[in-house]
Amino acid sequence: MSKGKSKMVFEVQENETIDQCLARIQKAGYMPVRRTEKPIFKEVKKGGNVDYEPAGRQIVFEAERVE
Repeated sequence: MSKGKSKMVFEVQENETIDQCLARIQKAGYMPVRRTEKPIFKEVKKGGNVDYEPAGRQIVFEAERVE
């Protein structure tokens, strides 16, 4: 029994909604099993200090192949 990639990771692109990403996952023949969100920070220099401010988030879906 030959198995291709049984798991893949899909990232929500910058100009893509979550629904569009889920449709892309389904079209590729996968089903999402885990969603992970990671905050993205940017460095802001104020005087001599460096502060980190939230700049967005990265949403990643882990998906398994649908048999």
